[in-house]
Amino acid sequence: MSSSTGRTTIDVGADGVAIITIINPPVNSLSFDVLYSLKETCEQALGRDDVKAIVITGAKGKFSGGFDISAFGKIQNKTIQAPKPGFVSLDILSDVVASAKKPFVAAVDGLALGGGLEVAMACHARVSTPNAQLGLPELQLGIIPGFGGTQALPRLVGIAKALEMMLTSKPVKGEEALNLGLVDAVASPNELLTTARQWALDILVLKRPWVISYYKTDKLESLGEAREILKFARAQTRKRAPNLMHPLVCIDVIEEGVVSGARAGLWKEAEAFQSLLESDTCKSLVHFFFAQRGTTKVPGVTDLGLKPRNIKKVAILGGGLMGSGIATALILSNYQVILKEVNDKFLQAGISRVKANLQSRVKKGQMSLEKFEKTLSLLKGVLDYESFRDVDMVIEAVIENVSLKQQIFSDLEKFCPPHCILASNTSTIDLNLIGEKIKSQDRIIGAHFFSPAHVMPLLEIVRTQKTSPQMIVDLLDVGKKIKKTPVVVGNCTGFAVNRVFFPYTQASLLLVERGADVYKIDRAISKFGMPMGPFRLIDLVGFGVAIATGGQFVLNFPERTYKSMLVPLMHKDNRAGETSRKGFYVYDDKRKANPDPEIKKYIEKAREISGATVDPKVTLISLHEFSRDSHKRISFCLMYGIEITPS
Repeated sequence: MSSSTGRTTIDVGADGVAIITIINPPVNSLSFDVLYSLKETCEQALGRDDVKAIVITGAKGKFSGGFDISAFGKIQNKTIQAPKPGFVSLDILSDVVASAKKPFVAAVDGLALGGGLEVAMACHARVSTPNAQLGLPELQLGIIPGFGGTQALPRLVGIAKALEMMLTSKPVKGEEALNLGLVDAVASPNELLTTARQWALDILVLKRPWVISYYKTDKLESLGEAREILKFARAQTRKRAPNLMHPLVCIDVIEEGVVSGARAGLWKEAEAFQSLLESDTCKSLVHFFFAQRGTTKVPGVTDLGLKPRNIKKVAILGGGLMGSGIATALILSNYQVILKEVNDKFLQAGISRVKANLQSRVKKGQMSLEKFEKTLSLLKGVLDYESFRDVDMVIEAVIENVSLKQQIFSDLEKFCPPHCILASNTSTIDLNLIGEKIKSQDRIIGAHFFSPAHVMPLLEIVRTQKTSPQMIVDLLDVGKKIKKTPVVVGNCTGFAVNRVFFPYTQASLLLVERGADVYKIDRAISKFGMPMGPFRLIDLVGFGVAIATGGQFVLNFPERTYKSMLVPLMHKDNRAGETSRKGFYVYDDKRKANPDPEIKKYIEKAREISGATVDPKVTLISLHEFSRDSHKRISFCLMYGIEITPS
């Protein structure tokens, strides 16, 4: 079964058990080479008289990471021909493996994700290591499980749990999988194959049940209960992702199998998978998948052979929302953190924010009280720089004030050791300006987190012309360890994210001053698919940050800036956004946002200052935002700052 790429091998032991091994480094992905080889080796094992039972496993401690995602693009651009619908789910897994006259057992170590888990579920039993990851994350790619997972998983763990695993794309570990019924036994890595071999032989002599997953019914809820569960899942999905169709398709396919039987469900799954594979959503999410993984490869940096240094202790200046969030992210990943503030009142407030972040995890059942205490013990609060003498990295997270940041970096150069990374969490200010008064230009780097910093996955790493490649490699490693997606960008006002965001917010303010309604704009943007509209977002990040960021753009791009006074006027009147419970919205005790009719007076005052007048065209578009596709037109105009005209 040799191949220049992926393949499977077969080895028959003296006990009559054939071990079929999937080999396709690094995660044993199911390329077409592997799938054709798997079919051939399975048929070979079934045809051999010296084979009594079969165990399928993966090479080097990994069962399979799933289908080879790189093949999607090749199918979409027609450079390769996709097999006929149902080739894997029906022709191989259902009709060869599941229907076999000899027992198949999957020996799962490392990971069995997507198609990997679907291969395992087609077997008559599964033995897993305790920490193996098992899941169906296909919805993250704009498709549904296409190798039989929509039919097998509900029958093994029940419809409710299967929906949760598929719709959230979250895997379970081997121990939980055993409790759910997804696997039949757990064994250590050293005992995995031995246990799986014996299990297969026990099935053969009827000491263990011979179960075809597709026809198992004891875990399926009654038809009435199943329909209620599916109805609820549809409602939740429409609420959470109103613009995505493939999660609803997944639910429909599951229902088809429940109502009409697994075979009908497998056919519907195959047809739906083929259709979704050609969708724009799938193409975009596959692109995102590879783009996200490409962020750790930086030409001229990561190809120099540099190894990340061991960062143990990190200091953070500023215990506000960003500083406390960054501190939370770091201690959750076992970094020692020193949090510095200017006085004890601010310091205690910062520490309290970190505690609150951790307590939220405890309340949600994501952290034990013992783990809470251990994690919090990694945090130390200080009021001076004496503890900075042995830190490996400093992240400045104070307000967006150039002179303040310059003074801080001058102090850091004096107190921090020569190897220490000097990072700023600035969202907008040119790093050359921040560090212009210090000598250590090679150590300056941007570490721009996004609020809330312990939750949001993006980390914008900003490098200047003088930033050492070693600093970038180190920060990339830290970003990965604290479970962020680090993206390295060049240095300029606004960097990458806020340069994209700049015309979006500018156009929003321009439209409001010309008659568009704040809340209709936010609703239109939310309908378009964004988590929230621009004005709700300004409330979330805070008016202080919005004004400081806008000021940098006004200073550096005067010819491209619309100088609205709306936010400064509101801020002057003690509206700071969500933190003050008043911004563009008013907030109750549960932070629920409600429209505030009082903002009209600020809009009118801003119009007077800018000399803007209400444009009937803008008002007309705003009033018709709920007409067909109008929310998309408004969103497009807001994003690119172009003129809105009547349709």
